[in-house]
Amino acid sequence: MLASTYDASTAPAYRTGAAVLLFALAIILTALGFEYIGGYTPCPLCLQQRYAYYAGNPLLFLALVSLGADKKGLSVLLFALVGLAFLANAGLGTYHAGAEWGFWPGPETCAAAPQKLSLSAKDLLAPSTSMGVVRCDQAAWRFLGISFAGYNVLISLLIAYGCAVATRQIRGSI
Repeated sequence: MLASTYDASTAPAYRTGAAVLLFALAIILTALGFEYIGGYTPCPLCLQQRYAYYAGNPLLFLALVSLGADKKGLSVLLFALVGLAFLANAGLGTYHAGAEWGFWPGPETCAAAPQKLSLSAKDLLAPSTSMGVVRCDQAAWRFLGISFAGYNVLISLLIAYGCAVATRQIRGSI
């Protein structure tokens, strides 16, 4: 039988961390829903912005498990790493949103290369190498003037803040 090591001093950090984990899970599931159900094809920068969620969600879960096992130092480290990952993700989202607004150019990998128009039967029947390129400098969707990338900046900052709060709550109980 497993022994429970409940520590009332870490309960606020556990609740904060659990809320951050559930929020981050909801966000990545929403992004996948927009892609697979809504039909929005993500650009390369959009896909890169998902890495923080793919790495952060399991690390947040491990932080909660370690907190429950009274491994406060490990929990602090994991929450801090996830917070830093989401700060970096906010930076990537800012870069992406800025490219969408034309403040700076996006990466070359996100732009469709100019194509020479050819009407020969051979060229028309050949598969295009540029098909499927989704441009990073054109927002696929906006709500209240903010694109997916812009919302990701706000959400990533909120997740990073939640991780900082959980870290502070743990450190206050050490």
